[in-house]
Amino acid sequence: MKINPIYYYSTALTGFFGLFILLMLWNTILVPSTHFPVALVLIVAVTPLLLPMRGLLDRKPRSCAWAAYVSLIYFLHGSAEAYVNADERLYALLEVALSLMLFFGTTFYVRFVGK
Repeated sequence: MKINPIYYYSTALTGFFGLFILLMLWNTILVPSTHFPVALVLIVAVTPLLLPMRGLLDRKPRSCAWAAYVSLIYFLHGSAEAYVNADERLYALLEVALSLMLFFGTTFYVRFVGK
């Protein structure tokens, strides 16, 4: 049984846009930072996710691979935040789940579409 790679790509896009929306909401509306300006937090949190965005949307395997690497940063952040901060554990676990969706979606997409 062979699964169509478009399903892996759909999983990756769901993880990508879900992670993007979560980070934007988390840092602006849900729990804004009291120590740093919100704009600085957004630049640091969202910029790595935006780097492979164009290639990911164009379905380029190299950009998809880079998106998988970048998703590991968010996995580590979500895991550490879930362990340390009990108040924001739900958001952190959602970040972990979405980063894993992005990672596995892009990894399997590159694996089955690659040359």
